[in-house]
This record gives sequence, C-alpha cells and structure tokens, in this order.
Amino acid sequence: MYSPARRTALVFCGTGAHGAYHAGVLHALQEAGVKIDVVAGHGAGAGAAMLAAIDGGARLWEPDGIWRSSQPEHFYGWTRRVQIAGGLILLLTIALVTPLLFVLAGMNIPGIVSRLALIVIVAIVLVLAGGMLVSRWRPSAGKRRAEGGWWWGLLGAPFDVERARRAFSDTIWQLIRGAAREAGPPRGAAGRRYAEVLAENLGQPGFRELMIIATDLDSRSDVIAAMLREPYRHDFIAPRPGRERRAEVLDLAGVGREYALDVMNAALTPPLACEAHLVAYAPDGYWRGETHRLCDRPGSIVRLFGELAAAGVSQVIAASAVPSGAAPHRLRALRLDIRSRLGEFITTTESASLHDASDFARVNFDSFFLICPSHNPVGPFDVTGAYDEASDRRHSTQELMERAYEDAYHQFIEPVVGASGEHLAHPVIGRPGASAGQTHGQGILNDADPQR
Repeated sequence: MYSPARRTALVFCGTGAHGAYHAGVLHALQEAGVKIDVVAGHGAGAGAAMLAAIDGGARLWEPDGIWRSSQPEHFYGWTRRVQIAGGLILLLTIALVTPLLFVLAGMNIPGIVSRLALIVIVAIVLVLAGGMLVSRWRPSAGKRRAEGGWWWGLLGAPFDVERARRAFSDTIWQLIRGAAREAGPPRGAAGRRYAEVLAENLGQPGFRELMIIATDLDSRSDVIAAMLREPYRHDFIAPRPGRERRAEVLDLAGVGREYALDVMNAALTPPLACEAHLVAYAPDGYWRGETHRLCDRPGSIVRLFGELAAAGVSQVIAASAVPSGAAPHRLRALRLDIRSRLGEFITTTESASLHDASDFARVNFDSFFLICPSHNPVGPFDVTGAYDEASDRRHSTQELMERAYEDAYHQFIEPVVGASGEHLAHPVIGRPGASAGQTHGQGILNDADPQR
C-alpha cells in the first residue's frame, strides 16, 4: 500500500520518443501533489529526472516545452555524413543509368553525357576519399583515435543524437543560469552549476534527490550519478564487496559534480544507433584522464532499482511507455525501416528488463507501482509519430504524452493515492507469474486492473 510517509522514488524508464510518456506521468503526479523524494531514470528518462530534480519538470509539457514544441521532430535524425553519402549514391546511380538508357534506346550517347558521367564519378571518388581522410586524421578535442574500419570512420552510426542532447542541456541551463547571459558554458561548468543549484535547494519544495544511469562501453560497467542527502549519500559512495565504487559512482555533491550533464547526454544516446558520448575524466581521478565512451543501456533498470534500494528507498513508482504485456492474435505487419528495427530491439530489451526489475522490486521494496500503457505504437525512434494498425491512424508523441497523463490518474492517483489509507488487493493481469493474491503494494497496475 502506498504511504506518503515512506521514502519514494519516481523512476523513468525508456529511450527516445518514449520521453513524452515520462512528461505526461510527471505532469499528473505533480498536479496531484504526490510526494516524491528521489527522481531517477535512464535513457530519455535521465533528462526528465534532471529537470524534475530542480523543479523544472513543467519544461517538458508546457506549450513551448520540449515535448510540446517541434524540437522532437529533429531528434535522432540522419547524420550529415549519411545524408551526404545518400546524395552521392543517388548521383552515382544517375551517372551510370543515363548512358545505359541511351544504349537500350538504340541511340548514340552524346559526348556531353559521357563527360558529365565521368565528372560525377570522379567527384564522388574525391569526396569519399577526402571525407575518409578528414574523419580519420583530423585532430579534434575530446575524440579518441581509431584504428581499422575506415568505412565506419567515414559514415559512423546512422542517427544524430546531438539535437536531443542540446534540447535538454539548453533547457536545464535556462533554469540554472541565474544572472548569466551566456548561451551555454562548457558541459563541465554547466554540470558544476547544476550540482550547486540542486545541492543548495535540496529539501526545498519542488527540489528532489537525483539518480541517473548510463553505461561505460570501455569499462564494461554502469556509471551512476547521484545527488543524495545524508545519510544516504554516505551509503551510496561507500565501498562494497566485489565492486570498485570509484569506477562506477559519480557523487554530484562531491568530486563528480562536473559530470552531471555528461551522464545525462550519455543516457540520451541509444546504443548502436548513435555514436557514444565521449567523457574525458579528470587526470587526478580513478581513470587518470582517460576518455571513455558512454551510452544508454535499456536493461539498466534492474541496476538502477538496486542502487535506489541501497539509498533507502522503500517504495517505487516506475513510468514506462512499453505496453504492459502481449496477448495472442495481436501480430502486426513488420516495419522494415531501420528506425523500427532498432526501436523494436530496444523496446523488447526494456520490456524484459522491466519483468526482472518487477521481481526485484517485490522483494526489496515495500511498495512498487508501474504506470504503463496497454497499447503503444510509438517506438523509441518514432519522434514524428507512427501509424497504428489497430486504430488505422497515426499517433503522435503529443498524444503519447496525453495518454500518459490519463494513465497516471487511472492507474495510480485515483486507485492508489485516493485510497492510500485502505488495504487494497489488486489481481495483476497481463504479466507472467502474476497471481490474484498479490497485494496492492507489490502489484503492477495496468489497464487491465479491475478497479480502474
């Protein structure tokens, strides 16, 4: 059973366009006055948590906020190098096909066509060669040298995450800059300023403790950044058997305060689809000035729950745009575009991770609640919306945010907060291993709950 007297964490789970669902849930919980002690998240949820921690959650759903504006339409677009490569391939195709058409038509190939085709082919070769040389040997601060795989150095990952990073970073800077008029300082300075603002106001209305997570590809471990009040901060950074905490923990109230925006930017970076975020560690730190590659890991929710349990959290409210469960005879036509394929993998990984996290939560928390949709056609990379076969229409991210607002009321605020003083029993439907005897405190609320 939910109790406002317990230490409560709100956890945002999801990547990319699923951040719109986080905005709707946060809007409803804040409007209803639900007490939240700690906000946490991975993926796009890390950005929502960063804003919610400094009383800036409204910047997610306001008329000119991140998920109400046109900014998300440009999140995770094709990289410039992929666009150029596509244009060059089109020119090369035209240059090769045009002479062939003359031959098939039984006509003599004009000299001008042959010369133009030759010029196009030579230009493409020069551009590709020049791009390869520039991408391989151009010095750039913060970038690591690469060996082999010249084709990856030339094209790289298909999607550009920079606009998503900039949208959240700029919004945060507008909230914390105070009298400063500069557009935005380096990430280290902005992260330090964020940590200072949060530390100074921790405990004030609207300000909450923070925990976000990303994955370090070079150390092959997770990186957890947190701002916690005592005594939980001491327990968070304390050594643990079998773990090198200095390698995976960034205390935003201490020496790790410069990395707040770095970890958020890394969490906003989906794996494989985008180039990993590069973080240059301090020379006097554990990593001795090394530059590491960080990104999101959809399965990191279990690790995040473990860290929250160690930080004294006794009840968790999780928000995820992944539907609550599958049912027979709901197969749909396959989407063959790369955005859908990558999005399906990420969504499936997150769904499996939520199952594991739910099992962990039932054992380690007094109460656990999951707010999620019964159906959601919008994938992590569907920032411009997605067509839904079930309703035969297109769904947008703004509609996803509005649905999250309703889900939060129907699945948590009305049945849980409204009856928090009563002992309720909810049969859990739609999740493997659920039984009718599970109590409300350990149940998962979804659209199939009979008390909705």
